[in-house]
Amino acid sequence: MKNAINVALALTVAASLSLISCNTTPNEKVDAAQQKVDAAQVKLDELNASYEADITSYKQQNTERIAANEQSMAEFKSRIKSEKKSAKSDYNERIADLEKQNTDLKKTLDDYKADGKENWEAFKTEFSHDMDELGNAFKDLTVNNTK
Repeated sequence: MKNAINVALALTVAASLSLISCNTTPNEKVDAAQQKVDAAQVKLDELNASYEADITSYKQQNTERIAANEQSMAEFKSRIKSEKKSAKSDYNERIADLEKQNTDLKKTLDDYKADGKENWEAFKTEFSHDMDELGNAFKDLTVNNTK
């Protein structure tokens, strides 16, 4: 008996819900869907703007780091002019290698095209690592290890 009452009650509730949902007109459904699409588009636009701002900011920061590397290398070149010829040629070779790496990083940064946030994060991680390695290599070059 209780099962029959529960089944009847469940059927009544299901029928009521389906009738209630029929009260909305197709135009109201379309309007509601359009509002959801509009809200999603606004959020997407905000995310894209944030993503592009992140790219611009990151490129600017690293362009400044690259310029600072170039300046430091030029200063180091002028300091080593008074070194012995053998040391000077060794330094010049190492600086030429660092300048090439610096130029390659600058080109890589300039050539980057936005192609998705996931790819951007991977690029940023790899590029930051490379920039840090270049900075460490330059610091190692300028440290005088003689005692």
